[in-house]
Amino acid sequence: MTLDITRYARARYAAKAYDPARKIPAPLIEQLRTLLRLAPSAVNAQPWHFVLAATDAGKARIAKATHGPYAYNAPKITAASHVFVLCTRHTLTDAHLETLMEQETRDGRLPTPNDRQMRREILSSYVDMHRYSHRDANAWMEKQTYIALGFLLLGAAQLELDATPIEGFDSAVLDRELGLRERGFVSSVIVPIGYHGADDFNANLPKSRLAAETLFTDI
Repeated sequence: MTLDITRYARARYAAKAYDPARKIPAPLIEQLRTLLRLAPSAVNAQPWHFVLAATDAGKARIAKATHGPYAYNAPKITAASHVFVLCTRHTLTDAHLETLMEQETRDGRLPTPNDRQMRREILSSYVDMHRYSHRDANAWMEKQTYIALGFLLLGAAQLELDATPIEGFDSAVLDRELGLRERGFVSSVIVPIGYHGADDFNANLPKSRLAAETLFTDI
């Protein structure tokens, strides 16, 4: 039997309110963590880090970043079962690249010195291209983080969980609260995950997307 993955894409939406009484079982959270860890990235650079809040205290710390014009996002964060913060490296350091290669060696991808040297040259060439030629290393790394976000959202939908990607927050506040910059990261997107509440107005609205003939060109 072929799985129709589009039914999950059709069913999912950005939840606007959560039921604080419903908590996600630990095995499902572990699946979401695995999805994030296994998400693909350009040249396997993995320029990310993920913070997960499961407690009221942890969620309150994240909600500090939703002051002022972002206050409407605070209830989503505090009422959700769990909240992920997807973070992106500020700089793709040589030390990180070496850590990647050490892991790839342990995992059996680079069995010989020649394999490691070739991998180092390929990895360095792509990274240096974005560091120096294109000068878009930060944007390039954050693109990879958003690939992980896509995995997380579709995975949540398949597990019949609701999720809300949030960019409306003060990243400077959140970075300070979580000590991200000292660790070489910046916050990119907040993702509350849980079960939508009865007051979620978006739950019963029809999905709206541009027509396929507008979005696709077949050649």
